[in-house]
Amino acid sequence: MNQPHPSPRSPVPFSPKFYSEPLMKLLDSKGRLFGKFSLLDIGAALVILLTIIGIFVVPGTSGKSTIAQVTKEPIEVDVIVRGLSVLNPNALINQFNTEKKTNIVIRNQPAGQVDIKNVKPLSRNVLVPQPDGSVKVLPDPRTENYSQDMIMTLSGQAEVTDTGAVVGGQKVKIGTLIELEGDNYNFNTSVIDVRLPKRS
Repeated sequence: MNQPHPSPRSPVPFSPKFYSEPLMKLLDSKGRLFGKFSLLDIGAALVILLTIIGIFVVPGTSGKSTIAQVTKEPIEVDVIVRGLSVLNPNALINQFNTEKKTNIVIRNQPAGQVDIKNVKPLSRNVLVPQPDGSVKVLPDPRTENYSQDMIMTLSGQAEVTDTGAVVGGQKVKIGTLIELEGDNYNFNTSVIDVRLPKRS
């Protein structure tokens, strides 16, 4: 006599509600975290944060961070002035020694104010042929000379990087043109020496 076989136990039906309830507590129907924050906004914020960290904090090849590579130090810069047209050179030099400050412009960009540490007038010379055919360098005998040469020493603070000194956001090196500007003067100079007293 055939006996009926017991039917296999029916599987427990899958309930999406059972698995999705914890997730639905975090995300609403619009995909917002806790109903307040958009996942897209959070992702964009993380990308921006990681970019900032990569630029300013993560060490480069030298093992130091970008911020750590920039330090401020005192700087002295010698500039030379050639053929400055001025009615009274002595009065202008005395003004520099009294005011002791000047505004500078580097590569057409204002670079702040620096101290005038020293002004050295350069005498104007002329070449005078001698009877034996030689040439001597002698002081210019002309009294009405409205042109002045001088060397000025400027001092201030500079950011010192691996590629040199930076003043007012502009690199300063020998040969750099620096424009000096005051209440009654404006002329160009050329850098002939750059010194960092702490490193000398």
